[in-house]
Amino acid sequence: MRQADKIIITSATTGAMHMPCMSPYLPLTPEQIVEDSVKAADAGAAIIHLHARRPEDGMPTTDVNVYEAFLKPLKERTNAIINITTGQPHFGTPEEVIEARLAAPLKFAPEMCSFNMGPMNPAPWVLQQRLEGKIKFDWERSFMAASKQMTMINTYALMERIAKELGEERGIVFEYECFDIGHLYALALIADRGWVKPPFFVQSIFGFLGGLGTEADHLVHMRQTADRLFGDDYAWSVLAAGREQIRMTTLGAAMGSHVRVGMEDSLWAGKGELARSSADQVVRIRTILEQLSLEPASPDEARAILGTKGAHNVGF
Repeated sequence: MRQADKIIITSATTGAMHMPCMSPYLPLTPEQIVEDSVKAADAGAAIIHLHARRPEDGMPTTDVNVYEAFLKPLKERTNAIINITTGQPHFGTPEEVIEARLAAPLKFAPEMCSFNMGPMNPAPWVLQQRLEGKIKFDWERSFMAASKQMTMINTYALMERIAKELGEERGIVFEYECFDIGHLYALALIADRGWVKPPFFVQSIFGFLGGLGTEADHLVHMRQTADRLFGDDYAWSVLAAGREQIRMTTLGAAMGSHVRVGMEDSLWAGKGELARSSADQVVRIRTILEQLSLEPASPDEARAILGTKGAHNVGF
């Protein structure tokens, strides 16, 4: 693993799997996404990871006009690295899904994008019975039910396209999202074919329904496997879902990783306490880092660590 003097904190603002019925504080409108993201950056996040939602009801969307409504104001108000997802859930034919997911990254060419390293079966459907009495919008019920038949499409053909059109042609640095050990091997495979080049920013993901669990030995296995495959040609980051967010990111940081928090990954600020913003979680993990004598990286320090093209070279 490539060692860094400072720890990059990523804040993921809103995501696509959490629903309005789960928390009244989940950012939904462009204005709320901007405010949450700015607070997180002010609290110490060097990277802001972004999804979009329909302002009227919070349903996840790939609409480039919604992205534009928060990307430009966010760039004006913070120096943080802006990272757009390429993994937004979308229904339709495989071709329609892929075009929708890539529309915003292709148009806006941010400094960073997520890059999912394989298929994943999300499972919000298991929550439907528990959340039934809290549902605010019809789409939430439909989304949970439909997820039982959903696979996040991440074929090698799609990976090749992302690598070429976003990485090679637009100079975007990737956050390689790895939900399982096999996803590390998928990254090594496409690297061997020259589609992507080191250094890699590997995001190890734990605790999402349908993905790898939050046992500490999984964390160790991820680190050991990445070391074996990439040597010192990668920077490592850790994120975890729900109540395990801070425990797993703390364990990762103690092992030398960067960290990701935010309301995409967890709605909680502590046991039984809903986070009112992603900044609540950034403050928690930053405090822990500093108690471990670890210093958070500024946005420009993160740019130097990851080799991004700079905020002046984006398309918004």
